[in-house]
Amino acid sequence: MFTGIIQAIGQVRRLDPRGGDVRLGVATGKLELDGVRLGDSIAVNGVCLTAVALGAGEFAADVSRETLSLTTLGGLKPGSRVNLETALTLATPLGGHLVSGHVDGVGEVLDRHDDGRSWRLRVRAPAALAKYIAQKGSICVDGTSLTVNAVAGCDFELNIVPHTLVETIIGGYGPGTRVNLEVDLIARYLERLLLGERAAEPRAAGIDEAFLARHGFLGKG
Repeated sequence: MFTGIIQAIGQVRRLDPRGGDVRLGVATGKLELDGVRLGDSIAVNGVCLTAVALGAGEFAADVSRETLSLTTLGGLKPGSRVNLETALTLATPLGGHLVSGHVDGVGEVLDRHDDGRSWRLRVRAPAALAKYIAQKGSICVDGTSLTVNAVAGCDFELNIVPHTLVETIIGGYGPGTRVNLEVDLIARYLERLLLGERAAEPRAAGIDEAFLARHGFLGKG
């Protein structure tokens, strides 16, 4: 588990193909690895990876075919900048929100404009994730815990303060940038709980407006 508070910006040093998979080598920048051991988890752009090698100011992790295909990690190149966060402990302040490091989908930045000293970003999420994104709710973008300012269909807006622009890779975003998205854990579990016993059905339908109406969650007026 992670908090979505980025600890450092790292840089990809190498991508070694290994029979269809890739071993990723990352220079950790200001991220301290003193407390990290082999087998520990490190989030790279919001993707939970396992450290399989540790060196002075760097670590390596294996990235599976599935992860390469379902996240933006497949598009990394030597020199790419990445957000880094080590796994939380019971003593870690939860400054963001609970993040699993399991990416739900890849979104795309549609627009970026100045808003005072901050940036306002508009991002399009995959259609399947739209129902989990709520105004003033939390979302994880490339490992960064952020608050949703507005939602319209599959599009949502984020306000990025100056500190976040400097301390994460978000400062390099522009229209067309692809980003890893992880929706709030509570939203995913709530949907499953609302299905009740129907969740055990092999092809149980998801939560829609008709389902909510049948179970009294929507008023008639």
